[in-house]
Amino acid sequence: MDVLDFARWQFGIITVYHFLFVPITIGLSAIIAGYETAWVRTRNEQWLRLTKFFGKLFLINFALGVVTGIVQEFQFGMNWSDYSRFVGDVFGAPLAIEGLLAFFLESTFLGLWIFGWDRLSPKLHVACIWTVHLGTLFSSYFILTANSWMQHPVGYRYNPTTGRAEMTDFAAVLFNKVQLVTFPHTILAAYMTGAAFVVGVSFWSMLRKHNADDQNLYRHGLRTGAVVMLIAGIGVAVSGDISGKIMTEVQPMKMAAAEALYNTQQPASFSILTVGTPDGKHEKFSIKVPGLLSFLATGSTHGKVEGINQLRARYQATYGSDPGAKYYSPGDYTPYIPVTYWSFRFMIGLGVLGTGLAALILFVTRREKLPTGRAWRWIAIGLPLMPLLANSFGWLFSEMGRQPWAVFGVMTTAQAVSPGVSTFEARTSLVVLTLVYAVLAVVEVGLLVKYIKGGAEKDPVVPDHTDNDPDRPLAFAY
Repeated sequence: MDVLDFARWQFGIITVYHFLFVPITIGLSAIIAGYETAWVRTRNEQWLRLTKFFGKLFLINFALGVVTGIVQEFQFGMNWSDYSRFVGDVFGAPLAIEGLLAFFLESTFLGLWIFGWDRLSPKLHVACIWTVHLGTLFSSYFILTANSWMQHPVGYRYNPTTGRAEMTDFAAVLFNKVQLVTFPHTILAAYMTGAAFVVGVSFWSMLRKHNADDQNLYRHGLRTGAVVMLIAGIGVAVSGDISGKIMTEVQPMKMAAAEALYNTQQPASFSILTVGTPDGKHEKFSIKVPGLLSFLATGSTHGKVEGINQLRARYQATYGSDPGAKYYSPGDYTPYIPVTYWSFRFMIGLGVLGTGLAALILFVTRREKLPTGRAWRWIAIGLPLMPLLANSFGWLFSEMGRQPWAVFGVMTTAQAVSPGVSTFEARTSLVVLTLVYAVLAVVEVGLLVKYIKGGAEKDPVVPDHTDNDPDRPLAFAY
């Protein structure tokens, strides 16, 4: 293994690990804001209990997300300096706005929300958590702007003197067609993930031996989470369908790799399961849905989908050979097919399964019914993992399907790696960061299990706004 190998592994591990926290943070902040809004409007103590219970879990997740996100930024300078130098002029504006506006919006108003329960009016206090959620949306938008530019570079010119991409149209970068469909797809998936977390925790807590009040409390959490999960799941499917068509337009090789489609077909079938030769180039057995791939790619069940071989020939004619792409023969321009094929299916399968279970949970808990049985406990534990893993597989597909490009059609991954980093340095940072992240995972899971087992407060302290002493210290509510 050389520097490129270690850099790719490190980037993959850190990115996937960090993105385990991001969708939960986005989705959970919206649900908590909804719970507190319900409490402010109704003064029903159950909504206050749910707000503070999931607020604790949200803060644990938020803290770990911030820590892992900081490392994510630093690795661009560590292992990908040539990439950072090339895209710096384009990425500078959106990432600066993300840091200076979005992140500080989140952190400032989160602090007010944590410490301001007794100092802010109820309406002002609930406005703080909504502002936190708004900050997560801003942050997501500007980060996805940078990623979408990697998928479909627009609004720039190449300066041969400096060897850099220079922004010429900020609006084109900000409203990239890939960005306009990626953002709602990602946010809806985050709502689904946060809601699945609420459903899993509430369902598991409800199935334990509790009094009637507690069971009713967790049933409220369960059903509100399931409703959000179901609606968001449908939204993910719709936005994903649009995303697939945009992807086919700007990166046809990625769609061909998702199906392991080596030759152009019209219409093209979608294989649910395929068994092929070890090199993946010849099919032995498959279960297919006729016309489905054509619909996913073009919107018509009779549409034409270009194959890998035809696209490879086109890319070779357009871009020439790529002797720097280590994982591919010169001029191949083909991603690693097994990863794209299976990550695409796991993304879709886990998302559909999670949405179906949300609908089933709403059905079995209707009319005050409480399901029993060991199987439901396993569903409660496994349900939050489904959209969480679907998110991870989605990012694997999105990033691996773009290979060998770091910036599609402009810069290969091999050209983006830092030239001055030694194999020893890259290997050491990979090992150290992986071990640190393993420790953080133990801390995260341990804290979550501890507070989930503790359950919601029996008699939460209702904020007292009668004391108007300006010198009264702020109180930590958790």
